[in-house]
Amino acid sequence: MEIKRNGSQPSTKGAEQYFTGSVRIDPIIEAPAPARVRSGRVTFEPGARTAWHTHPNGQTIFVLEGAGLCQRRGGPIEAIRPGDRVFFEPGEEHWHGAAPDRFMIHVAIVQVDDAGTPANWLEHVTDEEYAGG
Repeated sequence: MEIKRNGSQPSTKGAEQYFTGSVRIDPIIEAPAPARVRSGRVTFEPGARTAWHTHPNGQTIFVLEGAGLCQRRGGPIEAIRPGDRVFFEPGEEHWHGAAPDRFMIHVAIVQVDDAGTPANWLEHVTDEEYAGG
């Protein structure tokens, strides 16, 4: 058994190569192999978002607070709110983040592949794409 006490793990800043805007990540599940589940609490400031990306085994996000947006490649931008759960299919290109004028916090849950890869990162979501153009 291992207990991680509240506040014992520092928040990390979302890397600029994967995110636009201010993003903070707090780990929830970081279990060693053979466990495959990884989870984090992700805080997006208004307008902040992920780059386009995929997950080898899919991803679930569960919105805790604020107002967010998400989109799969080729689909409409969808508004998401607290209590909403979004599942992105394995290999589905997508992005998610905060609304332009509101923060958003979600829990992200993924299963890594055999190589330990949780995500495959692509190009940044442009301001025009984010605005729905």
